[in-house]
Amino acid sequence: MTSVREWIQEVRQDRWGLLVDLVFAIVWVTMVDLLFRVLDGPDWAYYMLMLAGIAAYFVFFASLEMATSDR
Repeated sequence: MTSVREWIQEVRQDRWGLLVDLVFAIVWVTMVDLLFRVLDGPDWAYYMLMLAGIAAYFVFFASLEMATSDR
């Protein structure tokens, strides 16, 4: 189990990564919520799109990493 001091140190080292993750999650959830408020879609589709945010996160950052890598 990690101590609070180690956790704070890890957060400080990776603060921009955590901030980007948080912003992506907030934007994704907001977009899905607004879309379903406008379209009034079924609940199962709402939850599927929320889960699709996990895949979207990994695909987006993998493509971003590939685009910025020095090949």
